[in-house]
Amino acid sequence: MSFFAEKRGEVMVHIEKYMLEMMDTYLKPIDTNWQPSDFLPDSTSDTFFQDIKVLRENANDLSYDLVAVLIGDTITEEALPTYESWLAMVEGVSRREDGGWMRWNRHWTAEENRHGDLLNKYLYLSGRVDMRQMEISTQYLIADGFDIGTGHDPYRNFIYTSFQELATNISHRRVASLAKKDGDTLLSKMCGVIASDEARHAKAYKDFMSKIFEVDPNEAMIAFEDMMRQKIVMPAHFLREMGLKIGQTFGHFTDAAQRLGVYTAIDYVEIMQQLIEEWKLDSMRDLNEAGEKARDYIMALPSRLLRVAERMKTPTMDYKFSWIHA
Repeated sequence: MSFFAEKRGEVMVHIEKYMLEMMDTYLKPIDTNWQPSDFLPDSTSDTFFQDIKVLRENANDLSYDLVAVLIGDTITEEALPTYESWLAMVEGVSRREDGGWMRWNRHWTAEENRHGDLLNKYLYLSGRVDMRQMEISTQYLIADGFDIGTGHDPYRNFIYTSFQELATNISHRRVASLAKKDGDTLLSKMCGVIASDEARHAKAYKDFMSKIFEVDPNEAMIAFEDMMRQKIVMPAHFLREMGLKIGQTFGHFTDAAQRLGVYTAIDYVEIMQQLIEEWKLDSMRDLNEAGEKARDYIMALPSRLLRVAERMKTPTMDYKFSWIHA
């Protein structure tokens, strides 16, 4: 084992103990947590068919781009097996079931699992979606896996999850707002509670990463720099439809998100700035030369990326997804 791997292992032992202490702060009790059935029409109710009719009528008023983004978000959430297995492969952690990392991973997965369940059932009932085409894309995304540039390094993984949970919070929150504007209050509530989960999970990963910065600031800073140099890619960046190559659909999905303002290049920059402030990088002391160099790069990056983002044009290409009925 290399010195760096050994040091990370020691740090992760420290983090795992903290995780166990903070589980009840960042994860909700299962028995009282919301479940998909709390929001969906009740199949045992006498008003079930009428409730579905109302759901379909409201869903019919959603814009094409909004339905496309909602489907892309749903497929992303449904690829949960990939994310759980990826987090289970992090190096330097105990694989014991009663250890902090495995308990966190399973409980986090259990909360996240509700998101795909809820959105999938909504889309099925909406009548707007070719479910078979969507399900094919979901199976492809899980089968194709993903390469997000973190490897099995726990530091890079925590940086990625901190960033990604903030991004998914923004996306679901904006979809909730647009759904409400289009008159679909049920979908708005659904996306709102999902966004709330993502915000809570983001706080957890940011907190865990703060602890890493406290005990190993130089290596944490270098890991952050590395993730910013290669850019944070979205979990669904391999997204494709039937008959297309890996990643071909993802660009059209992000175009729709950009057009709606659901998630934009400016959001990317603002998340990065938020993490810089959260982890108090500007006031961090006792960095070595490599750590200082990494911080200099990170601190200068948001303003540079913002100038690029402000010059970007809104995508206008008209694309018809196989997932959506005409």
